[in-house]
Amino acid sequence: MTIEAVVFDIGNVLIEWHPERFYDSAISEERRRAMFAAIDLHGMNDNVDRGANFSQEVAAMADRHPEWREEILLWEKNWLDMASPVIPHSVRLLRALRAKGVPVFALSNFGIQTFDYAKSVYDFLSEFDRPYISGHMGVIKPDAEIYEMLEDDCGVAPEALLFADDRIDNITAAMARGWQTHLFDGPQGWATRLVKEGLLTPSEAL
Repeated sequence: MTIEAVVFDIGNVLIEWHPERFYDSAISEERRRAMFAAIDLHGMNDNVDRGANFSQEVAAMADRHPEWREEILLWEKNWLDMASPVIPHSVRLLRALRAKGVPVFALSNFGIQTFDYAKSVYDFLSEFDRPYISGHMGVIKPDAEIYEMLEDDCGVAPEALLFADDRIDNITAAMARGWQTHLFDGPQGWATRLVKEGLLTPSEAL
């Protein structure tokens, strides 16, 4: 079926997201491994992505684990260092699609406050035709409900959506709903897929 809209994940598709890499540089890999083994920081982040207040969630985790308090607080203080750098080729692809008149949506696990912050730094995050941000939706990928909410809102048939995400569980959930999918492992492969689908020409996909 003809693609009617393209759906981008954000983390590790448009912007790199590597908390472990940041903490390795900030406190050493050994201490980072110990902290991540002792504390469910990714679970904390999931709560933020479901709509919990970012600052309050980080502060509560720091209060529960005083032995790691200063390190946990870095999650907020240095959040932008974890959500960077931009993946420039992916941004060019987003803009090339929109220039061709192809509707481009975001479907991303992202907190309310963190997405607002990211938009203030990365202008392209305000360029989606429709942003579907988990913090505002109250549910995160790969829960089937978030895909259903997007379908209901945009009115595009599932099989006419092409979705790029770097996580296989998110891709599998989309496939189960009939979406066309691309497991993102770098912008060149994504560019090749967009050309194959006839959405961009080779020169537009550079």
